[in-house]
Amino acid sequence: MQTNTPPRSTMRLTRRGRIVLVATGAVLVGTAVAVPLLILGHGEGGRPATLVIPEGWRASQVYAAVDKALALPPGSAKKSLAKAATKLPDDARGNPEGYLFPATYPLPWKTKPEKLLARMVDTANEKFNGAPIAAGAQRNAMNVYQAVTIASIVQAEAADASDMGKVARVVFNRLERGMPLQMDSTVNYALGRTTLRTTESDTRIDNPYNTYQRMGLPPTPIANPGEEAMRAAVNPPPGDWLYFVTVRPGDTRFTADYAEHQRNVAEFNAQRKSAGAPAAG
Repeated sequence: MQTNTPPRSTMRLTRRGRIVLVATGAVLVGTAVAVPLLILGHGEGGRPATLVIPEGWRASQVYAAVDKALALPPGSAKKSLAKAATKLPDDARGNPEGYLFPATYPLPWKTKPEKLLARMVDTANEKFNGAPIAAGAQRNAMNVYQAVTIASIVQAEAADASDMGKVARVVFNRLERGMPLQMDSTVNYALGRTTLRTTESDTRIDNPYNTYQRMGLPPTPIANPGEEAMRAAVNPPPGDWLYFVTVRPGDTRFTADYAEHQRNVAEFNAQRKSAGAPAAG
């Protein structure tokens, strides 16, 4: 079982071909992520009757969707947090990232953004603070907020739901061995973007979400995870995996052997090259 981390110049892992690890911070520096408005039906005056928040959306995406659904100026929902009666854990320090629970929310006439955001947080607390999530977190010697943080990374990194448990196990294994998480998803969160490629310079940024440079979990979640990701975070399957890469859709390979992982990454790069895409670094 590997206990040492290969040199950082050669060690890269995420679901798209890099080495995976965990980190989060407190402030998201903007976003370049498109935010479609998902609605079901229409209410009075032609306004949306409901708002759908998908699993894995960042808080910035939720704010933008709330503004659009309620026909408010951009930035209104985020500003309304100061008035929202959100019951966040102390560790969150007022940042609702991870607690804007993905679900379908009704939009009664004259819905206030602060009321809508508070409803999302209340839903998250109902889901996270009862059994089996709270008990599972305790069983793994962590608090619920740490479990939400891990689940947010699992949500971002897993190619599909069937991979979530193994991704969570990679996170636990790396944390237990004192290895950096090196998750591209956390770097992308720091940079306010999504991309299939993270450069070497990206991994050197001075940011609390940079899990290439910072050890352990990030200060906050990096997205709002769904129930499947939460279950994976508190009850991952046994395994010694330290690396994974999705070589092609439906073919994610997990391994504890770095040399085997390098071969998998080489195959991933060959697939991208044949498709005219840049190789993983």
